[in-house]
Amino acid sequence: MSVMRILIIEARYHSHVSDRLVDGATAALEQGLAEFARTSVPGVLELPGAIALVARGPKPFDAYVALGCVLGSDAAADMLYRETCRGLMQLSTLGIAIGNGVVLAEQERVALSLADESDAGGDAARAALALATLRERLAVL
Repeated sequence: MSVMRILIIEARYHSHVSDRLVDGATAALEQGLAEFARTSVPGVLELPGAIALVARGPKPFDAYVALGCVLGSDAAADMLYRETCRGLMQLSTLGIAIGNGVVLAEQERVALSLADESDAGGDAARAALALATLRERLAVL
């Protein structure tokens, strides 16, 4: 099995939360012995488009970790979260391995808890690794 190349793409709009999500993701990828790179986009709605651009480019990665935070409980927050998740899911159905670490919370302290105690970033990285590993295994069959 070759070393997995993973791209972490983080939405920086709520940078305090994004930093914690990235900490969890990088720790999980280091533990999984994966090579990884990082890039950022302004907000969560840009995550699916950025992944699509890289995945269709000349040097795609084995998997992608999408990280970001949506704060609020109104219709706008719900739309941002749902549309981001829909875009990520649509890409995954095309065979792109994506770990989704976008969190939705009413308050920043809750989002920080999801990033820290719940390790949402680490979970997303482990999901990306699992999907890339599955694809590699199926290619051998």
